[in-house]
Amino acid sequence: MRFLKTLIWVTIIIGLIVFATNNWAPVSVSLWGGLRLDTKLPALVVVAFLLGFLPLYLLHRTQVWRLKRRILTLEGNQHTSSLPPPAAPPPAYTAVDTI
Repeated sequence: MRFLKTLIWVTIIIGLIVFATNNWAPVSVSLWGGLRLDTKLPALVVVAFLLGFLPLYLLHRTQVWRLKRRILTLEGNQHTSSLPPPAAPPPAYTAVDTI
């Protein structure tokens, strides 16, 4: 599984490098208030990707963390409830006068 994950990341990085070398052109982006940003196209694409990817990735990681905590809590409760109940103490007998 780790090999497949590494292979996918290497493929993405190689694709990004090929894209960057073939599209290394300056672009001008119009911002608010008449501001203009002059940058290279690959930098603009990477920044746009990160602006869309990072919030959802952080949301995903927090949900995974929360669910793992919930599972651990439920497993802990299951282990404590599956223990046999403690033995009841023997009844206390009182001395009764016998005739």
